[in-house]
Amino acid sequence: MTRRWIPVTVVALVVLVAAGMLWRRDEPAALPAGIEFVPVARQDVTETVTAQGKLEPKSFVDVGAQVSGQLSRLHVAIGDVVEKGQLIAEIDPRIYAARVASGQARIASLTAQLAQAQAQLRNAHLVYARNRELIAEQAASQEQLEQSEADLRVAEAAVKSFAAQIDEARSTLNGDQTNLGYTKIYAPMAGTVSTQTSREGQTLNANQLAPVIVQIADLDTMTVRAQVAEADVMRIGIGTAAEFTTLGALDRRWQGRVRQVLPTPEVINEVVLYNVLVDVDNRDRQLMNGMSTQVFFILGEARNALAVPSAALGERRPDEDQPGTQAYTLRVRDGERLVSRVVQVGIRSRQWAEVRAGLAEGEQVAIPRAPEPKVAQRRGFF
Repeated sequence: MTRRWIPVTVVALVVLVAAGMLWRRDEPAALPAGIEFVPVARQDVTETVTAQGKLEPKSFVDVGAQVSGQLSRLHVAIGDVVEKGQLIAEIDPRIYAARVASGQARIASLTAQLAQAQAQLRNAHLVYARNRELIAEQAASQEQLEQSEADLRVAEAAVKSFAAQIDEARSTLNGDQTNLGYTKIYAPMAGTVSTQTSREGQTLNANQLAPVIVQIADLDTMTVRAQVAEADVMRIGIGTAAEFTTLGALDRRWQGRVRQVLPTPEVINEVVLYNVLVDVDNRDRQLMNGMSTQVFFILGEARNALAVPSAALGERRPDEDQPGTQAYTLRVRDGERLVSRVVQVGIRSRQWAEVRAGLAEGEQVAIPRAPEPKVAQRRGFF
Protein backbone atom coordinates (compact mmCIF):
# COMPACT_ATOMS: atom_id res chain seq x y z
CA MET A 1 0.00 0.00 0.00
CA THR A 2 2.69 2.44 0.93
CA ARG A 3 4.73 1.54 -2.14
CA ARG A 4 1.77 2.25 -4.45
CA TRP A 5 1.51 5.82 -3.17
CA ILE A 6 5.18 6.63 -3.56
CA PRO A 7 4.98 7.36 -7.33
CA VAL A 8 1.83 9.41 -6.83
CA THR A 9 3.54 11.49 -4.15
CA VAL A 10 6.57 12.10 -6.37
CA VAL A 11 4.39 13.22 -9.29
CA ALA A 12 2.47 15.58 -7.00
CA LEU A 13 5.69 17.14 -5.73
CA VAL A 14 6.99 17.62 -9.30
CA VAL A 15 3.73 19.32 -10.32
CA LEU A 16 3.86 21.63 -7.31
CA VAL A 17 7.50 22.59 -8.00
CA ALA A 18 6.76 23.28 -11.70
CA ALA A 19 3.72 25.38 -10.81
CA GLY A 20 5.80 27.36 -8.33
CA MET A 21 8.48 28.02 -10.93
CA LEU A 22 5.91 29.20 -13.46
CA TRP A 23 4.31 31.47 -10.87
CA ARG A 24 7.66 33.00 -9.92
CA ARG A 25 8.54 33.56 -13.60
CA ASP A 26 5.38 35.62 -14.18
CA GLU A 27 5.71 37.43 -10.87
CA PRO A 28 7.04 41.04 -11.08
CA ALA A 29 10.53 41.56 -9.74
CA ALA A 30 10.87 42.61 -6.16
CA LEU A 31 12.30 46.03 -5.33
CA PRO A 32 16.07 45.88 -5.85
CA ALA A 33 18.61 47.93 -4.01
CA GLY A 34 20.33 50.97 -5.49
CA ILE A 35 17.27 52.71 -6.93
CA GLU A 36 14.97 55.51 -5.91
CA PHE A 37 11.50 56.51 -7.01
CA VAL A 38 10.27 59.75 -8.54
CA PRO A 39 6.56 60.45 -8.97
CA VAL A 40 5.11 61.35 -12.36
CA ALA A 41 4.24 65.04 -12.07
CA ARG A 42 3.25 67.97 -14.25
CA GLN A 43 5.83 70.55 -15.27
CA ASP A 44 7.23 72.43 -18.27
CA VAL A 45 9.60 70.48 -20.53
CA THR A 46 11.82 72.24 -23.06
CA GLU A 47 13.95 70.47 -25.66
CA THR A 48 17.05 72.47 -26.54
CA VAL A 49 20.34 72.41 -28.41
CA THR A 50 23.18 74.05 -26.50
CA ALA A 51 26.07 75.95 -28.05
CA GLN A 52 28.77 78.47 -27.19
CA GLY A 53 28.82 81.89 -28.81
CA LYS A 54 30.20 85.42 -28.91
CA LEU A 55 28.39 88.74 -29.05
CA GLU A 56 29.01 91.26 -31.81
CA PRO A 57 27.10 94.28 -33.17
CA LYS A 58 24.63 93.41 -35.90
CA SER A 59 25.55 96.52 -37.91
CA PHE A 60 29.01 98.06 -37.89
CA VAL A 61 31.42 99.70 -40.32
CA ASP A 62 35.17 100.21 -40.34
CA VAL A 63 35.80 103.87 -41.20
CA GLY A 64 39.08 104.24 -43.08
CA ALA A 65 41.07 106.77 -45.08
CA GLN A 66 40.74 106.85 -48.88
CA VAL A 67 43.81 109.07 -49.32
CA SER A 68 47.28 108.98 -47.81
CA GLY A 69 48.59 111.61 -45.46
CA GLN A 70 49.00 112.64 -41.86
CA LEU A 71 45.98 112.32 -39.58
CA SER A 72 45.85 115.91 -38.41
CA ARG A 73 42.61 115.86 -36.38
CA LEU A 74 40.49 113.16 -34.73
CA HIS A 75 37.18 114.52 -33.48
CA VAL A 76 35.82 111.40 -31.71
CA ALA A 77 36.93 108.91 -29.07
CA ILE A 78 35.92 105.39 -28.12
CA GLY A 79 32.41 105.37 -26.68
CA ASP A 80 31.25 108.57 -28.41
CA VAL A 81 27.83 108.46 -30.06
CA VAL A 82 27.92 109.92 -33.57
CA GLU A 83 25.30 110.80 -36.16
CA LYS A 84 25.42 109.93 -39.84
CA GLY A 85 27.41 112.58 -41.72
CA GLN A 86 29.24 113.87 -38.63
CA LEU A 87 32.88 114.92 -39.15
CA ILE A 88 35.05 112.42 -37.28
CA ALA A 89 38.60 112.91 -38.67
CA GLU A 90 40.74 115.12 -40.93
CA ILE A 91 43.85 114.36 -42.97
CA ASP A 92 46.38 117.11 -43.76
CA PRO A 93 44.86 118.64 -46.94
CA ARG A 94 47.77 120.82 -48.14
CA ILE A 95 49.13 118.42 -50.79
CA TYR A 96 45.67 117.85 -52.26
CA ALA A 97 44.79 121.55 -52.10
CA ALA A 98 47.98 122.33 -54.05
CA ARG A 99 47.03 119.77 -56.69
CA VAL A 100 43.61 121.36 -57.04
CA ALA A 101 45.16 124.81 -57.44
CA SER A 102 47.60 123.46 -60.04
CA GLY A 103 44.77 121.85 -61.96
CA GLN A 104 42.73 125.02 -61.92
CA ALA A 105 45.73 127.03 -63.22
CA ARG A 106 46.32 124.50 -66.01
CA ILE A 107 42.70 124.73 -67.07
CA ALA A 108 42.94 128.52 -67.12
CA SER A 109 46.07 128.33 -69.30
CA LEU A 110 44.53 125.85 -71.70
CA THR A 111 41.37 127.94 -71.90
CA ALA A 112 43.46 130.96 -72.97
CA GLN A 113 45.30 128.86 -75.58
CA LEU A 114 41.97 127.58 -76.81
CA ALA A 115 40.73 131.14 -77.27
CA GLN A 116 43.88 131.97 -79.26
CA ALA A 117 43.43 128.89 -81.43
CA GLN A 118 39.79 129.77 -82.02
CA ALA A 119 40.85 133.27 -83.17
CA GLN A 120 43.40 131.74 -85.52
CA LEU A 121 40.71 129.40 -86.82
CA ARG A 122 38.40 132.34 -87.61
CA ASN A 123 41.22 134.10 -89.43
CA ALA A 124 42.04 130.92 -91.39
CA HIS A 125 38.38 130.73 -92.45
CA LEU A 126 38.51 134.31 -93.72
CA VAL A 127 41.76 133.77 -95.65
CA TYR A 128 40.47 130.61 -97.24
CA ALA A 129 37.17 132.22 -98.22
CA ARG A 130 38.95 135.26 -99.71
CA ASN A 131 41.35 133.11 -101.73
CA ARG A 132 38.44 131.17 -103.17
CA GLU A 133 36.91 134.43 -104.38
CA LEU A 134 40.23 135.65 -105.76
CA ILE A 135 40.97 132.47 -107.65
CA ALA A 136 37.58 132.74 -109.29
CA GLU A 137 38.67 136.13 -110.58
CA GLN A 138 42.12 134.73 -111.36
CA ALA A 139 43.64 137.18 -108.82
CA ALA A 140 45.21 134.42 -106.69
CA SER A 141 47.14 131.29 -107.50
CA GLN A 142 46.07 127.73 -106.88
CA GLU A 143 49.02 127.38 -104.54
CA GLN A 144 47.74 130.22 -102.34
CA LEU A 145 44.31 128.60 -102.18
CA GLU A 146 45.75 125.22 -101.17
CA GLN A 147 47.97 126.80 -98.52
CA SER A 148 45.05 128.71 -96.97
CA GLU A 149 43.02 125.49 -96.92
CA ALA A 150 45.86 123.68 -95.11
CA ASP A 151 46.16 126.53 -92.61
CA LEU A 152 42.42 126.21 -91.97
CA ARG A 153 42.73 122.49 -91.29
CA VAL A 154 45.67 123.09 -88.89
CA ALA A 155 43.68 125.76 -87.02
CA GLU A 156 40.70 123.42 -86.66
CA ALA A 157 42.94 120.65 -85.30
CA ALA A 158 44.52 123.05 -82.82
CA VAL A 159 41.09 124.03 -81.47
CA LYS A 160 40.12 120.36 -81.05
CA SER A 161 43.44 119.59 -79.35
CA PHE A 162 43.09 122.37 -76.81
CA ALA A 163 39.46 121.39 -76.13
CA ALA A 164 40.55 117.77 -75.47
CA GLN A 165 43.36 118.94 -73.17
CA ILE A 166 40.86 121.05 -71.23
CA ASP A 167 38.57 118.01 -70.81
CA GLU A 168 41.54 115.96 -69.56
CA ALA A 169 42.60 118.70 -67.16
CA ARG A 170 39.05 119.01 -65.83
CA SER A 171 38.91 115.25 -65.25
CA THR A 172 42.19 115.41 -63.34
CA LEU A 173 40.93 118.42 -61.40
CA ASN A 174 37.74 116.55 -60.47
CA GLY A 175 39.87 113.69 -59.12
CA ASP A 176 42.05 116.09 -57.15
CA GLN A 177 38.98 117.87 -55.75
CA THR A 178 37.51 114.49 -54.78
CA ASN A 179 40.74 113.52 -53.00
CA LEU A 180 40.74 116.89 -51.28
CA GLY A 181 37.22 116.12 -50.07
CA TYR A 182 38.41 112.73 -48.78
CA THR A 183 40.72 114.54 -46.35
CA LYS A 184 37.57 115.18 -44.28
CA ILE A 185 36.17 111.87 -43.07
CA TYR A 186 32.49 111.68 -42.12
CA ALA A 187 30.51 109.01 -40.29
CA PRO A 188 28.75 106.74 -42.84
CA MET A 189 26.17 105.62 -40.25
CA ALA A 190 24.84 106.56 -36.84
CA GLY A 191 26.17 104.59 -33.91
CA THR A 192 28.83 104.34 -31.23
CA VAL A 193 32.59 104.47 -31.75
CA SER A 194 33.57 100.96 -30.67
CA THR A 195 37.26 100.85 -31.61
CA GLN A 196 40.01 103.31 -32.58
CA THR A 197 43.05 102.02 -34.47
CA SER A 198 44.71 105.31 -35.54
CA ARG A 199 45.91 108.36 -33.61
CA GLU A 200 46.42 112.02 -34.36
CA GLY A 201 49.77 112.65 -36.07
CA GLN A 202 49.92 109.15 -37.54
CA THR A 203 50.76 108.90 -41.24
CA LEU A 204 48.20 106.84 -43.13
CA ASN A 205 49.11 104.97 -46.32
CA ALA A 206 46.07 104.26 -48.47
CA ASN A 207 47.94 103.19 -51.61
CA GLN A 208 47.73 99.45 -50.92
CA LEU A 209 45.18 98.98 -48.14
CA ALA A 210 42.67 101.44 -46.73
CA PRO A 211 43.81 102.09 -43.15
CA VAL A 212 41.04 101.89 -40.54
CA ILE A 213 40.71 104.89 -38.24
CA VAL A 214 37.68 103.94 -36.11
CA GLN A 215 34.86 101.43 -36.08
CA ILE A 216 31.28 102.64 -35.67
CA ALA A 217 28.68 100.13 -34.47
CA ASP A 218 24.95 100.21 -33.85
CA LEU A 219 24.75 98.73 -30.34
CA ASP A 220 20.93 98.82 -30.16
CA THR A 221 20.83 95.37 -31.78
CA MET A 222 23.48 92.75 -31.01
CA THR A 223 24.10 89.42 -32.73
CA VAL A 224 25.15 86.19 -31.07
CA ARG A 225 27.47 84.17 -33.31
CA ALA A 226 26.89 80.68 -31.92
CA GLN A 227 28.92 77.67 -33.04
CA VAL A 228 26.65 74.64 -33.43
CA ALA A 229 27.91 71.09 -33.97
CA GLU A 230 27.12 69.47 -37.30
CA ALA A 231 25.04 66.82 -35.51
CA ASP A 232 22.59 69.49 -34.29
CA VAL A 233 22.64 72.22 -36.94
CA MET A 234 20.05 70.51 -39.18
CA ARG A 235 17.49 70.84 -36.38
CA ILE A 236 17.89 74.62 -36.34
CA GLY A 237 16.42 76.97 -38.94
CA ILE A 238 15.62 80.62 -39.58
CA GLY A 239 13.16 81.81 -36.94
CA THR A 240 14.07 79.19 -34.33
CA ALA A 241 13.66 80.70 -30.86
CA ALA A 242 16.80 80.98 -28.76
CA GLU A 243 17.82 82.04 -25.27
CA PHE A 244 21.29 82.78 -23.96
CA THR A 245 23.12 83.77 -20.81
CA THR A 246 26.36 85.66 -20.28
CA LEU A 247 29.09 85.12 -17.74
CA GLY A 248 28.28 88.40 -16.05
CA ALA A 249 24.55 87.68 -15.66
CA LEU A 250 23.93 83.96 -15.36
CA ASP A 251 20.52 84.55 -13.76
CA ARG A 252 19.19 86.50 -16.76
CA ARG A 253 18.18 85.00 -20.08
CA TRP A 254 18.01 87.09 -23.25
CA GLN A 255 15.60 86.02 -25.99
CA GLY A 256 16.02 86.20 -29.73
CA ARG A 257 15.43 84.31 -32.97
CA VAL A 258 17.77 82.81 -35.53
CA ARG A 259 18.43 85.24 -38.39
CA GLN A 260 20.80 83.12 -40.44
CA VAL A 261 22.61 79.80 -40.48
CA LEU A 262 25.90 80.33 -42.31
CA PRO A 263 26.49 77.52 -44.83
CA THR A 264 30.28 77.39 -44.54
CA PRO A 265 31.58 75.64 -41.40
CA GLU A 266 34.63 76.23 -39.27
CA VAL A 267 36.77 73.21 -38.39
CA ILE A 268 38.32 73.56 -34.93
CA ASN A 269 40.41 70.65 -33.63
CA GLU A 270 38.77 68.41 -36.26
CA VAL A 271 35.30 69.37 -35.00
CA VAL A 272 32.93 70.78 -37.63
CA LEU A 273 31.01 73.79 -36.31
CA TYR A 274 28.45 76.00 -38.08
CA ASN A 275 27.90 79.65 -37.18
CA VAL A 276 24.29 80.46 -36.31
CA LEU A 277 23.35 84.15 -35.95
CA VAL A 278 20.76 85.27 -33.39
CA ASP A 279 19.70 88.92 -33.08
CA VAL A 280 18.73 90.41 -29.71
CA ASP A 281 17.51 93.83 -28.58
CA ASN A 282 20.14 95.76 -26.64
CA ARG A 283 18.65 99.19 -26.09
CA ASP A 284 19.42 98.89 -22.39
CA ARG A 285 23.13 98.53 -23.30
CA GLN A 286 23.69 95.52 -21.03
CA LEU A 287 25.34 93.46 -23.76
CA MET A 288 28.80 94.34 -25.03
CA ASN A 289 30.92 93.38 -27.98
CA GLY A 290 32.94 90.18 -27.47
CA MET A 291 30.97 88.79 -24.50
CA SER A 292 30.85 85.00 -24.18
CA THR A 293 27.42 83.39 -24.24
CA GLN A 294 25.77 80.05 -23.53
CA VAL A 295 23.03 79.65 -26.15
CA PHE A 296 19.96 77.41 -25.91
CA PHE A 297 18.07 76.83 -29.17
CA ILE A 298 14.49 75.88 -28.31
CA LEU A 299 13.35 72.97 -30.50
CA GLY A 300 10.10 72.27 -28.67
CA GLU A 301 8.15 73.04 -25.50
CA ALA A 302 5.48 71.24 -23.50
CA ARG A 303 3.71 73.30 -20.86
CA ASN A 304 2.26 71.68 -17.73
CA ALA A 305 2.82 68.21 -19.15
CA LEU A 306 3.23 64.89 -17.38
CA ALA A 307 6.96 64.29 -17.08
CA VAL A 308 9.45 61.76 -15.79
CA PRO A 309 13.21 62.09 -15.31
CA SER A 310 15.19 61.28 -18.45
CA ALA A 311 17.25 58.91 -16.31
CA ALA A 312 14.15 56.71 -15.94
CA LEU A 313 14.01 55.92 -19.66
CA GLY A 314 15.14 52.42 -20.38
CA GLU A 315 15.28 50.53 -23.66
CA ARG A 316 13.89 52.34 -26.69
CA ARG A 317 11.15 50.60 -28.66
CA PRO A 318 11.38 52.03 -32.20
CA ASP A 319 8.83 49.57 -33.56
CA GLU A 320 6.14 51.24 -31.43
CA ASP A 321 6.98 54.87 -32.27
CA GLN A 322 4.19 57.21 -33.31
CA PRO A 323 4.63 60.57 -35.11
CA GLY A 324 6.24 62.98 -32.65
CA THR A 325 6.79 60.31 -29.99
CA GLN A 326 9.26 57.60 -29.05
CA ALA A 327 8.49 54.44 -27.09
CA TYR A 328 10.64 53.50 -24.10
CA THR A 329 10.50 50.78 -21.48
CA LEU A 330 10.31 52.12 -17.91
CA ARG A 331 10.27 50.44 -14.53
CA VAL A 332 7.22 51.43 -12.51
CA ARG A 333 6.53 50.74 -8.85
CA ASP A 334 3.60 48.41 -8.13
CA GLY A 335 3.35 48.10 -4.38
CA GLU A 336 6.55 46.50 -3.22
CA ARG A 337 7.50 45.26 -6.66
CA LEU A 338 8.73 46.65 -10.00
CA VAL A 339 6.89 46.14 -13.28
CA SER A 340 8.05 47.03 -16.80
CA ARG A 341 5.87 49.30 -18.89
CA VAL A 342 6.11 50.77 -22.39
CA VAL A 343 5.60 54.54 -22.30
CA GLN A 344 5.15 57.00 -25.18
CA VAL A 345 7.57 59.92 -24.74
CA GLY A 346 7.42 63.30 -26.55
CA ILE A 347 9.67 66.28 -25.95
CA ARG A 348 12.87 65.56 -24.04
CA SER A 349 15.37 67.70 -22.23
CA ARG A 350 18.51 66.63 -20.42
CA GLN A 351 16.59 66.27 -17.16
CA TRP A 352 12.98 65.52 -18.10
CA ALA A 353 10.88 63.71 -20.69
CA GLU A 354 7.26 64.48 -21.58
CA VAL A 355 4.89 61.53 -21.12
CA ARG A 356 2.32 61.22 -23.91
CA ALA A 357 0.83 57.86 -22.89
CA GLY A 358 1.46 54.92 -20.59
CA LEU A 359 1.67 56.61 -17.16
CA ALA A 360 -0.69 58.43 -14.85
CA GLU A 361 0.06 61.36 -12.60
CA GLY A 362 1.37 60.23 -9.22
CA GLU A 363 2.76 56.87 -10.34
CA GLN A 364 6.35 56.30 -9.31
CA VAL A 365 9.14 55.42 -11.74
CA ALA A 366 12.51 53.99 -10.79
CA ILE A 367 15.80 55.76 -11.44
CA PRO A 368 19.32 54.83 -10.33
CA ARG A 369 20.15 56.16 -6.91
CA ALA A 370 22.77 58.89 -7.01
CA PRO A 371 26.01 57.82 -5.29
CA GLU A 372 26.61 59.42 -1.94
CA PRO A 373 29.51 61.88 -1.95
CA LYS A 374 32.64 60.54 -0.35
CA VAL A 375 33.71 62.27 2.83
CA ALA A 376 37.28 63.47 2.52
CA GLN A 377 39.56 62.11 5.22
CA ARG A 378 41.34 64.65 7.36
CA ARG A 379 45.06 64.48 7.36
CA GLY A 380 47.09 65.57 10.33
CA PHE A 381 49.45 64.64 13.05
CA PHE A 382 48.41 62.82 16.22
